[in-house]
Formats: sequence, structure tokens, C-alpha cells
Amino acid sequence: MRYFIYKLVISAFLAICAALPTQANDISPEWKIEWPQTDFSKSNIPFSEIMSGGPAKDGIPALDNPSFLLAEEEQSLGDKEPVIVLTVKGQSKAYPLRILMWHEIVNDTIKEVPVVVTYCPLCNASIVYDRRIEGKVLDFGVSGKLRHTDMIMYDRQTESWWQQFLGIGIVGKMAEEKLTRIPSEILPFAEFKKRYPASLVLTAPNPDARPYGQNPYERYDTSKWPFLYQGEYDGPIPPLAYVISVGEEAWPLSLIRGKKRIVQSNLIIEWQSGMNSALDDKLITSSRDLGYVTVSRKGVGGKLVPVSYDMTFAFVFRVFHPLGIFHTSSLVE
Repeated sequence: MRYFIYKLVISAFLAICAALPTQANDISPEWKIEWPQTDFSKSNIPFSEIMSGGPAKDGIPALDNPSFLLAEEEQSLGDKEPVIVLTVKGQSKAYPLRILMWHEIVNDTIKEVPVVVTYCPLCNASIVYDRRIEGKVLDFGVSGKLRHTDMIMYDRQTESWWQQFLGIGIVGKMAEEKLTRIPSEILPFAEFKKRYPASLVLTAPNPDARPYGQNPYERYDTSKWPFLYQGEYDGPIPPLAYVISVGEEAWPLSLIRGKKRIVQSNLIIEWQSGMNSALDDKLITSSRDLGYVTVSRKGVGGKLVPVSYDMTFAFVFRVFHPLGIFHTSSLVE
């Protein structure tokens, strides 16, 4: 039953955030007990910005030895369910959000490239990084801590803490180090099978261990305010409105959905229907259709080149890109 913690005691989470330091440079005694290997003398953020998300260290278990099926053999996924799509050196894999919802991190290797596939439900942030720092391969776990409602990961080699959305070390020996981001996409499962036939899809390690396919954050993406977020927000759209962000620029998904195709300078964003929200209904297969996007630029000879993007919330873009630009209107071809 512990895997229903978010659903059953979500209103009580604030009360168990006792590990939150009261001063920017304070270190909670609980931290030192739980993290004896972490070098708290090295940090590039105020400790007051870090809070407990509820589960303890590894309370949300990362997947270290992921198993896969050929996509055509996968029977549990709905066609409109969202999957993180990663292609490395010609090999493609899909990581369903129905599984990442309950594990948040997958340590994997594709074509001899060690990768970490991450998903923070509270930020709807699906991001993939290369796990190597100066040739050393790191393995990541879920710390149970949050900063600006975004997951804080930790590496098992040094127990340093990392900001999931930015891929930057924030506490410990690896503070200031930065992971290399690997471009990925968010697509409905049916589109993944269409684009990448004979490719692999992540399967649940034990299908009966967790309620895979259920959303423990029911109606979260239509809430008025992000859960556990204690910062300010001054964006032009609601804080939990979906945006497509590329670097320091973001476009409301509602704008893209209405226009179907947006062209901004050399950037092209196209929208199609057919992908369910992972954070709406209790069952992902019953959630509303958000649609999905393709982001590209015109390259040499007019050929479209894929561009890395985030499909996240407006408050996430604002807090991690405070000088970023919201485009609330755009050109259309």
C-alpha cells in the first residue's frame, strides 16, 4: 500500500517536511544521518530551497537493470499513452510514463552509451542524460528531496545531489558538475511503433508490484497551484499550463494546439492529437488528449533537423529560466 502514498496522504506531505532547514546555510541533522557520504560543505544553492517530498532516500526505487520487449509484443500499453523516446546511434527505445511514474529514474545503456532516463511527475519533466562525468559512469537514484518541486537525484558513487531539470550537481562532491543532455521525444505509443518499428519498450520489473497505468496525482495538471511549490510565479499563463520550451524560450501548448504549426525564426513546432495526459484521470488510458509535438529547425538544403525540447509546466520554465521568454503569440506558415 505504500505506493499509494501520494494519493492517500497528499494533503499531509507538508507536515512531514521537518527536514527543511530554517536558514540558507543550515544542514538538517536528519540529512547527516541519512546521507553520511554526502559532502555538505560543497553546495551552489541555499539549503533552505530543499525540502522533503515525502518518501525517504530510494523510497521511490530507480530501475537499474531494465527489461525490454519488442514494441509489437507489448500488450499492456494503450496506443495514446505517452512514452519517452530515446535514439542513440541508430537504436531506439521507449520508456512509458506509466512505469516512470513509479520509478522516476532508469539507469540504462544503449549502444555502449550509459544513460539515465528521468521523469519528475510534479514538473512533468522527461529528460535524458549521459551518465558519464569525465569518463566515470555514475548510477542515479531518487533522493526523496525536492527543490522548486523538481526531483533531486543523487549519484550512488559520491552521494552528491543533482537537479533533475537542469542536470547540474547542487550539493556534494559533484556540485557544479553538469550532465550532458541527450535529445529525446515524448510520443504516444502508437506513434513510437510507427516511427521506430522493431524497437524496444521498457517493461515493468514486476507488473503486480505497483499499479502501473494508474496516475497517483489525479487531476494534478488542472490544479490551480503546483503541489509543494513555495516560490513565486509571475508568468503570463497559469502555473500548471503546459508549455513547450526550447532553451530560454517557451510556447503555451494551448497556442500550439490552436495553430497546429508555429514558426519562430528558424524553429518549427508542429502539433498533432493522439497522446493522453499522464497527470489527468486516475487511469492514463482514460485521460484527456493533450496531443504531442514535433520540434525541428531547417538545416542545410531545407532539411528539417530535430531539436531537443521540454514539455513541462509554465512555473517550471519560469523558475529554472527566470530570464526566459514566453511567446504568447507566434507566426504561422
